[in-house]
Amino acid sequence: MEIIAGSSDFYLREDTAVAIGKFDGVHIGHRRLLEEVLGKKASGLRACVFTFDPSPAVLFGQGDGRELTVKNEKRLFFERMGVDILIEFPLTKNTAAMEPEAFVQDVLAGLLNARFIAAGRDLSFGREGRGNGALLSELAPGLGMEVKTIEKICVDGREVSSSLVREQVEQGNMILAERLLGMPYPIVGQVVRGNQIGRTLGFPTVNVTPPPSKLLPPKGVYLSEAVCGGRRYRAVSNVGCKPTVAREQVMGVESYLYDFDREVYGETVEIYLKEFRRPERKFESTEALREQLARDIKSCK
Repeated sequence: MEIIAGSSDFYLREDTAVAIGKFDGVHIGHRRLLEEVLGKKASGLRACVFTFDPSPAVLFGQGDGRELTVKNEKRLFFERMGVDILIEFPLTKNTAAMEPEAFVQDVLAGLLNARFIAAGRDLSFGREGRGNGALLSELAPGLGMEVKTIEKICVDGREVSSSLVREQVEQGNMILAERLLGMPYPIVGQVVRGNQIGRTLGFPTVNVTPPPSKLLPPKGVYLSEAVCGGRRYRAVSNVGCKPTVAREQVMGVESYLYDFDREVYGETVEIYLKEFRRPERKFESTEALREQLARDIKSCK
């Protein structure tokens, strides 16, 4: 997958099918939109995802800045889905102030050479967010573009959105979050060296320290899965600060992988949280912690 990031100085020579959006979570609504674009590859168009970096919420100081899927995760999932080109368009006060008509003509038709555009019903772009699907559909025919607006998907009577997924993750409702995302909640990162306590207790683990921008569910123990070295493993993960053994309160994800025993420091691991099992707690001793870990591992298995 070709990635164009941090620059508006580019031009795509080949005709493209473009999906526009924030894609936070890459949930089932986003996937429906991406299916439209990927389907156009059979017609000779290159599948392109257009998103802004940073997001409008970050630029304008809305919300807490935490994301369901951070940049490296989005890149991984887009490439895995078959996207040809990912545009991480720089969003600044100047580019955010672009007139909607100029954005359609100069960026979508001009830089991206778009021939097909898929966007959600709630699309907004350009100065003060005045650009929308209706304007895009009005301008597109004159620029040789086809536009398809994708309706919202509903689950249990509620429209699927990044906000709804965020709500479930923040509450630890990982089973419903998985239904909304189309996959268990992901945490992707490099394995870092921990304090080796798990190994001394007889339960070696892999440790990932997510960036501060990653939204994490409540502290606690989760039934999970892990992908490492191209293989998938059943796992049990602790999200939190390891209060029994850690001096510094640094949020991390520590996972015990069943039927796994090799050194993977520096390698990328994908952790998928499937179900909340119990809150994180501080134990009186490492022996009490060891006994609880044994119970967690037996229970989750």
